[in-house]
Amino acid sequence: MKILTVNAGSSSLKFSLFEMPEEKVIASGLFEKIGLNDSFYTIKYNGEKITKEYDLKDHSIAVNKLMSELIELGIINSLDEIEGVGHRILHGAQEFSEPTVLSEEIVKEISKYNELGPLHNPANLMGASSFIKALPNVINVGVFDTAFHQTMEEKEYLYPVPYEWYELYGIRKYGFHGTSHKYISKVMSEALGPDIKIISCHIGNGGSLCAIKNGKVVDTTMGFTPLAGIMMGSRSGDIDPSIIPFIMKKLNKSADEIITMLNKNSGLLGISGISSDSRDVESGALNGDPRCILAEEMYAQKIANYIAVYNNLLDGADAIVLTAGVGENSKTMRKMIIDRIHSLGVYIDDKLNDFRGEFRKISTDDSKILVYVVPTNEELMIALDTYNIIVGDKN
Repeated sequence: MKILTVNAGSSSLKFSLFEMPEEKVIASGLFEKIGLNDSFYTIKYNGEKITKEYDLKDHSIAVNKLMSELIELGIINSLDEIEGVGHRILHGAQEFSEPTVLSEEIVKEISKYNELGPLHNPANLMGASSFIKALPNVINVGVFDTAFHQTMEEKEYLYPVPYEWYELYGIRKYGFHGTSHKYISKVMSEALGPDIKIISCHIGNGGSLCAIKNGKVVDTTMGFTPLAGIMMGSRSGDIDPSIIPFIMKKLNKSADEIITMLNKNSGLLGISGISSDSRDVESGALNGDPRCILAEEMYAQKIANYIAVYNNLLDGADAIVLTAGVGENSKTMRKMIIDRIHSLGVYIDDKLNDFRGEFRKISTDDSKILVYVVPTNEELMIALDTYNIIVGDKN
């Protein structure tokens, strides 16, 4: 069974075509600068890579071009081979807590939560609508970044603000990166058994930690928006909210402008003054740049602090998992984080830690909590969720 996974941005469309249940990637690619000048697309298949310029006026044109290329390149013989399309959707609020079969009516229903995810939801739904029109006889499934976190209890997802804010306006912790954390939970449950307590650390340019017990989320670091939690590439993470009105007056800027600065000019970029890319900051630190060194130390400490909090919340974790761009590839940052939780009896094996991008245990034999590196695969998780819905419907 062929399943297409889609992540539509405001001017982009990323896709992967899977053969399921074998979990084999047949093709993948990215359509860029949709609606802008100099738009183009890249498709990888069969060990080859093609890049073409094309006037992508909107997402529907990108979708139709993708469909025609899949056939013209011989990747599929007919569109009838595609039995499902899984869509990454940022926000489903409390209502959409499971992967959901999409129709134009359901897309409209989801759109009422666009105000909770204004940068991503409209684009995600635009992509979904384009595929529903292009492939009317195919099952389209929405997979929500927020869904996996909906098992949190009220005491964890509520903020200590007037309760009416939650009742009237939905002010609560929603959490994000749920598809990634769900994938990590699945992989670790298969490796160590289902009754396991995990601290999943998705640390890339964006980052969040998630406390998971027996496959269900207990708590996560991102909140009402993805701005909360740990320090990230360009996001501040948790700060004193009183900073916002104070700096608004100092800089004569609006609240929206300050929030943009906290999202795009803070984190590693804000402290280092060099880059939001952890590789650039790591390089600067190795060359003795004091602000890069400071940025790395702050980053590692804030992640370590949350690991300690979540270990307490879980009454002792069985495993800590490091994943995403930094977690999978930076042996330096992995060591910096784990060295800051020695008080928990957690230790890293430097020889085991000397690698990039593969599934591996990196803790010492005497470590009280296992430490693993697990490459995440959000596209595969979307494909699995879509496949399971289709197989369930057929049964």
